[in-house]
Amino acid sequence: MAAERARRFAMLTSETTSPEAIDQLREDVQRLSLAYPQRPLTELLGDLVETQDTLFVLLERRQEPQQSRQLHFLASVTSGLLAKASHDLADPHAAMLQARTAILCADRADHNGLRAWLRGLQSLVAYWAGRHAEAARYAEMGIQFAERTTGTTSVWLPVSAARAYAALGNAERTLTAIHAAEDAWNRVQPDEMDELGGICTFNQPRTLYYAADALAWLPDQARETQDFATRAIEAYSDRTDPSWAFGDQAGAHSDLAIARVAERDIEGAAEALTPVLELAPDKRMNGIVHSAQRVHQTLTHTGLASDARDLIKHIEDFTSTPMRALPR
Repeated sequence: MAAERARRFAMLTSETTSPEAIDQLREDVQRLSLAYPQRPLTELLGDLVETQDTLFVLLERRQEPQQSRQLHFLASVTSGLLAKASHDLADPHAAMLQARTAILCADRADHNGLRAWLRGLQSLVAYWAGRHAEAARYAEMGIQFAERTTGTTSVWLPVSAARAYAALGNAERTLTAIHAAEDAWNRVQPDEMDELGGICTFNQPRTLYYAADALAWLPDQARETQDFATRAIEAYSDRTDPSWAFGDQAGAHSDLAIARVAERDIEGAAEALTPVLELAPDKRMNGIVHSAQRVHQTLTHTGLASDARDLIKHIEDFTSTPMRALPR
């Protein structure tokens, strides 16, 4: 608390924003980006709000053009993280509001990689809100910006589009988009977003998970879903790896469960979903809850509900206490 008070005093009491202050803010934003996929949101939300507030206060002052660009870049990233936080708390309206603010800041920073990343976030929010056509549209908008940069968003956006196409039942476009994402890795050169790391970059394990999540919508792709999901789970097996993300790992387990249900393997589905159902309430963010509910829906739609009563009960118990129900 004392360190935070000293930092905020140094940031806001000087008449101009020094290079050292901007460096400190960049470190703060990077720390939050790295921590976001690996720690419960309840541990990060206060820091996120405080960092955004500090950046907005600085931007309300007159700044030199170069300082203004750097501050707008950091404010955009922070607002993007808060958009993700609102989504994780099952508030898509607030998530889109934060995303639009982030896009305004990205335009002021004139950063195509950041613009592309934010369209990816909007696609993610729309996808989990069940607005799949909108999710596809945001991903397609982001691809236009990603083509002007070299970062890993050029992989994220087509594989995000693949999930939306699959949810809309378009298998051909789904497979084409997955292949486009795989091919994009051959052209990737890390950009300023990738340098922040964490949630601001897209990695190979997330590519595998997103492909599994897309194919899980297509019953005739059960074998391929199992392959991608199994590879994703293996890629996420090392919790000390910087690319580890508990949310994506849980999603991959859910997709593996869906594929096994499609093959009428209830025991295998229960085994795949067990690590998800064991997550503490402070990690039951919106996407994880929806993924578990997709397993529930698949069991029902395939006529296996009566044979999977125990698994269905465990899913219902799990989803009855999502993260948004916790006091904040």
